[in-house]
Amino acid sequence: MVTMIVLAVGGPFVLGVLATMLVRSRALRRGFVDRPGGHKQHGEPVALGGGIAVFAAVVLPLLAAVLVAVVFARNGSPAWVPELMCRYRDGITEKLPVLLSILGGGLVLHVVGLVDDFRPLGPAVKFSAQFAVAFAVVLGLDLRLLTVLPTVASVGLTVLWIVLITNAFNFLDNMDGLAAGVAAIAAVIFAAAALLAGQLFVPLLALILAGALLGFLPFNFAPARIFMGDAGSMVVGYLLAVLTILTTFYDPDRGLQPFGVLVPVVVLAVPLYDVASVCWHRLRAGDSVFRGDRRHFSHRLTRRGMSVPTAVLTIYLATATTAMSALILPRSDWPMACVVFAQCICVVLIIAILEHVRD
Repeated sequence: MVTMIVLAVGGPFVLGVLATMLVRSRALRRGFVDRPGGHKQHGEPVALGGGIAVFAAVVLPLLAAVLVAVVFARNGSPAWVPELMCRYRDGITEKLPVLLSILGGGLVLHVVGLVDDFRPLGPAVKFSAQFAVAFAVVLGLDLRLLTVLPTVASVGLTVLWIVLITNAFNFLDNMDGLAAGVAAIAAVIFAAAALLAGQLFVPLLALILAGALLGFLPFNFAPARIFMGDAGSMVVGYLLAVLTILTTFYDPDRGLQPFGVLVPVVVLAVPLYDVASVCWHRLRAGDSVFRGDRRHFSHRLTRRGMSVPTAVLTIYLATATTAMSALILPRSDWPMACVVFAQCICVVLIIAILEHVRD
């Protein structure tokens, strides 16, 4: 298991580092940069295209593993193939349709985001793509939240959840290193939750995503040398949303209690708070919720005197605090679950107090 974790994180990490260096170099040569101005806080052009590096660092290891598993399933495994690969070969091939469908949806959002990074498409086009991908994945793979609900309600809720988390990380990508770091923390926690539930496919996918993000993060942390862009943030949010649906949080046969279904909300409490707070501030000011500005809670922390790295690290710690406590929810009784929820609310309130300023 340790070997699997090291490979799942280490391979994409190395690939993420190399891919980010390559993409940044080509982006600067071709003038694919984000120029300062408006609500943007960087003082000089910064390379775009980081989402390409993250997407490649996620997809290439997965496709390589699938290719090897399919070839070995047909022809048998040579003696030099690691025992770990042989053990999980059949499981990999069995999950192939699910994996390809998920990656297909990610590819659509990646292309839409990449086009938007070149030339803004507007919210209507991006929302249309997000809803189309969400419906395709939910209906095609029969992925549903709260299956105890009527089918229509469950499908609708699942689609809205995918679109919400996709946009939560698109919104969160507003400061150097913020979205990538928070997403890496969430991916690690979801991997741990899935491992504790006895799953394998979901933890592998989550760890690969975490490794890719960690490989990209050194180049994106303040002062950023490359930005993820919509081509990265939408895909990252989408993948995290799908991971929460695939993870088993409630299973009476394994002793997992109903409170487990709230794990994703607790883990992603900070990104969800950002979406809610920034929408509230924009609506209160009479602006469109889709218009970029500096009303995100990360910006409000810097206006309280924090440096950009300090604000980002503060949000990392807040995310980790709520996320780690969420791991005990699937095996919690009422009193313990209430403690976890109370802690989550306290963390969010601390952020709200820290960020409060008189605009």
